[in-house]
Amino acid sequence: MQGAILAVLAHSTLAGAADVDTARLLAAPGNNADWLTHGRTYDEQRFSPLAKIHQGNVNELKLAWFYEFDTTRGQEATPLVIDGVMYVTSSWSKVFALDARTGRELWRFDPKVDGAKAIDACCDVVNRGVAAWGNRLFVGTLDGRLIALDRATGKLAWSVQTTDPAKRYTITGAPRVIAGKVIIGNGGGEMGVRGYVSAYDANDGKMAWRFYTVPGNPKDGFESPALERAAKTWHGEWWKYGGGGTVWDSMAYDPQLDLLYIGVGNGSPWNHQIRSKGEGDNLYLSSIVALRPSSGEYVWHFQTTPAESWDFTATQHIILADLTIDGKARKVLMQAPKNGFFYVIDRATGEFIHAKNYVHVTWTTGLDPKTGRPGMVPEARYLREPAMVSPGPLGAHNWYPMSFSPQTQLAYIPALEASSYYKHDDGFQFRDRTWNTGIQISRDPANAKTVADAAKGKGGAMLLAWDPVAQREVWRVNYQRAGNGGLLTTGGKLVFQGSVDGMFNAYAADTGARLWSQDVQNAILGGPVTFELDGEQYVTALAGIGGVAVAGVLGASQPRSKYGRVVTFKIGGKAELPALISNTTRKPPDVRRANAEGNIASGQRTYDNVCSVCHGMNARSETAIPDLRYSNAIVSRDAFKSIVIDGERASKGMVGFGSTLTPAQAEEIRAYLVSLAVAL
Repeated sequence: MQGAILAVLAHSTLAGAADVDTARLLAAPGNNADWLTHGRTYDEQRFSPLAKIHQGNVNELKLAWFYEFDTTRGQEATPLVIDGVMYVTSSWSKVFALDARTGRELWRFDPKVDGAKAIDACCDVVNRGVAAWGNRLFVGTLDGRLIALDRATGKLAWSVQTTDPAKRYTITGAPRVIAGKVIIGNGGGEMGVRGYVSAYDANDGKMAWRFYTVPGNPKDGFESPALERAAKTWHGEWWKYGGGGTVWDSMAYDPQLDLLYIGVGNGSPWNHQIRSKGEGDNLYLSSIVALRPSSGEYVWHFQTTPAESWDFTATQHIILADLTIDGKARKVLMQAPKNGFFYVIDRATGEFIHAKNYVHVTWTTGLDPKTGRPGMVPEARYLREPAMVSPGPLGAHNWYPMSFSPQTQLAYIPALEASSYYKHDDGFQFRDRTWNTGIQISRDPANAKTVADAAKGKGGAMLLAWDPVAQREVWRVNYQRAGNGGLLTTGGKLVFQGSVDGMFNAYAADTGARLWSQDVQNAILGGPVTFELDGEQYVTALAGIGGVAVAGVLGASQPRSKYGRVVTFKIGGKAELPALISNTTRKPPDVRRANAEGNIASGQRTYDNVCSVCHGMNARSETAIPDLRYSNAIVSRDAFKSIVIDGERASKGMVGFGSTLTPAQAEEIRAYLVSLAVAL
């Protein structure tokens, strides 16, 4: 009986849902009840005018409900809220429909991604959300499919493979929909792929157009004049490595100009010397590109990092706004990409307006004030000797969404100031199963000048309030650890952000004063959303550590929820999270009879180059990826080989590396891990 009642309630909740169309998406800025698209509005400002929760009462915010997922992996999605229903994805590209008032599950969809695909995901098996059009939802899956679901039932409407399954493409980003065309990109820049963005008809899944971001083999011809021009900025045989330039996250749309803006990623390999003989700008890597959404036609581009060699993607959040600069009204595009500069660009023409570094940078001598082109620091290009460079590959701003408040006229950036070691890989060979960056992990000392320059930075993670007109910091909140989440600003003059220590925080948008914090028992990484139902304002976020969270961001002894979850708050909420079970003290395996015979030093080098991307440097992992120092598999040579070489646990994401490693190399890695276990 109870199940029948719930089914009726679920049907009534979804039956009243209206179609999502162009008129509704264009009216989104004035729609307080819903969160219809990834950034709430096409301009991706992540600002809501809702003000029922404000600086004066935010301290009364309490948990209204929570919903727990079935996975321990990372959670990065931005939920959509449409007609009282919340649509959200979890890791492994699963989709859930929840009653936005109560958190009750209405339906779920599992695309059943093969666990072996995890090896192709640079930064966990995450997903950043869905898009809506008509009566359907659209999700990109880790294995490269674009799937359309019936919004009321969660049943499959159609599915298309958007990538070549034989290549190491993935999808983690959220689609966008413009006039019935579903826009989707992909990832895999470290894996040797060629980037592109595609549009599919929302009705039947037929591809409408595809725009490649880097040229292919010139002998095959060029797909457009834009790519023919781009090919002149490449050298050597770049196409053999794919080229990179994946469009794995940011997009924005201006309906008046009818322009779609995409952010383009790093090169493949990262190392410009290997990728393009150290020559040319390599368009359209690390660029913002404007396209016609009806046809995919190129309109203009702006490259933030020519001849990119440090993983300085321009895939970070793109925001559109109207600003008054030097007394003139300007329609601008704003981005704070990995390279450490905050850019303000004319979104109609791509003209550079101005930029300034928002963290300490050492890769450039500065930007040309007219063109925005950076002057390069030769030592930072690590051609002759290793270099320490600021920022590093995690970037001054990674994928975590920033926001913009029309009230304060400030942008809010989840920022990081850090440096990283780069060394040219003299013996580079393209390898299966691993990252192909052209960077060699080494203990060799870096160039003294680059070390001294990098040391001038203060370092650390922070929330920055940035004035995009004056190009200056207005206030900051310093965090102890890196990896803090995306941002939401509201009409109540509030900024919401989750931090990697498991807290959900609200700050005064004008001063940065912390006004409210709530322990949600896990890291909030994605962007929060807010919506209104029955006269009440709610604030929602996903909690679940994963992704590019680096070793040390959460202490191994700090308890956290086992599974990721959705947490939703309102004034006077009555729900409570379950008590955490304290982490049991992990015991290293008994390795007295491990009899590891491999060379430890050699094993460390191989581990660094093959295993550390997932399992962490020095074999320290604090996410759902196993910490191999505590694995019983390292006790037995045969057990270790069956996993590492033969792929015994491929269905769980740990594929075999027989095409990359020899059994002798696997034994050397085991010897290294045993030595670390002994030291615990």
